[in-house]
Amino acid sequence: MTVMEQRGAHQPAPPPAWQPRTDPAPLLPDAEPYRVLGTRAAGAVDQELLLRLHGELVRGRRYNTQATALTKQGRLAVYPSSTGQEASQIAAAFSLREQDWLFPSYRDTLAAVARGLDPVAALTLLRGDWHTGYDPREHRTAPLCTPLATQLPHAVGLAHAARLKGDDVVALALVGDGGTSEGDFHEALNFAAVWRAPVVFLVQNNGFAISVPLAKQTAAPSLAHKAVGYGIPGRLVDGNDAVAVYEVLTDAVRTAREGGGPTLVEAVTYRMEAHTNADDATRYRGDAEVDAWRDHDPIVLIERELTERGLLDEDRRNAVRASAEAMAADLRERMNAKPALDPMDLFAHVYAEPTTQLREQAARLRAELAAEDEAYGAGR
Repeated sequence: MTVMEQRGAHQPAPPPAWQPRTDPAPLLPDAEPYRVLGTRAAGAVDQELLLRLHGELVRGRRYNTQATALTKQGRLAVYPSSTGQEASQIAAAFSLREQDWLFPSYRDTLAAVARGLDPVAALTLLRGDWHTGYDPREHRTAPLCTPLATQLPHAVGLAHAARLKGDDVVALALVGDGGTSEGDFHEALNFAAVWRAPVVFLVQNNGFAISVPLAKQTAAPSLAHKAVGYGIPGRLVDGNDAVAVYEVLTDAVRTAREGGGPTLVEAVTYRMEAHTNADDATRYRGDAEVDAWRDHDPIVLIERELTERGLLDEDRRNAVRASAEAMAADLRERMNAKPALDPMDLFAHVYAEPTTQLREQAARLRAELAAEDEAYGAGR
C-alpha cells in the first residue's frame, strides 16, 4: 500500500512541480580561480594600479617580518603572519571607497594598514594594551576580530542599517577558511542574502585552520560554492594575484553599492608562515608543500609583470624597498617605547553610563593602586 493510499483518497492532489526561486546557474563560481597576471588580460591593467599594488605588497611583506621579529623580542604577545596572503588583503583595502567599512579578522592587519590605519595602532590589540587601539568610526575599520567569524554578522548589520538610512556605504568582511565552519558565517550569509544587504564577504582560503587542512573541514567543491545555497553569487579568484583580487572585489563592491546584494568571494592563497608565533607548522605540513607555493608568491607574480612591461628597474625596486625599511624602522622604534597605560582605562569604555557594580570595581582597583604606591614609596 502506498503512502497516499494509507492517507486516504480524500487527500488533495500534489502541488505543481516545484520551481527554484532563483536560477542557480549564474550564482555558481567559475571552475578555475580567476587570474590576470601572467595572462593576456594583464596587458590592459593600468600601470599606476600595478605600481601602487606592488609598493603596498613589498611594504606589507616587510611589515609581516618586522611584526614577527617583535614577538621574538617580547614586544608583541602574538602575531598571526599574513606572509603569502598580502595580495588579498591589500586588494581588499584598495577596492573600498572612503565611506565604506572594512571588517577584518585578527590576521588582517595589512588590510587595515593599507586602509590608512597607523601601523602601530594595528598591533595594539596583539600587544595586549587595548581591545582595539584605534577609533573604528574615524577609520571606517572595525576592530580586528579574534573570535572566528563573529565580525561577519556585524558587517551585515552595519550594511543593512546604512541602506535603511540611505547612506552610500558598502561593508567588506574578511574571514579565513576556518571561519567558514562557524555558525556566524552561515547566519551572516543568510541574513545578507534575504536583506540584499550591501556587503561583500572575502574568504582567504590559506589552506589551514591552524593545523586542520581544508579537506577535513568541508566536502564542497570550493568555498565559493557555499554562496549558492544562500542565493547569492560566489566568485573564485587566485588570492595571490593582486590585480585579479582587486578586479573581483571592485566588481562585487560595485554590485552591492548599486543594490545588487551581497557576493561571496573565495581567494585561494597559502599561509607561508605558521598560524602564529606560538604554532609549529612542521607538525602538520612539510617543506615541499610550502616550497611549491614560493614561485606563486604575490610579489613574484606582480614583479614579473612589471619587469615584462619595463616598469620595474633597479631604481624603482630600491625606492620601494627603502620605503618599506623606513616603515619598519619607525614601527620598531615606536613599538620599543614603553607604552603609558592607565589601569583605570579598564572601566572607561564598557558602558556609556557605568553601572553600580562597575563603579564599585573601579573604586576597589583605585584603592589597591593607591595602597601599592604608598607601600612602594615607603620602601624606597
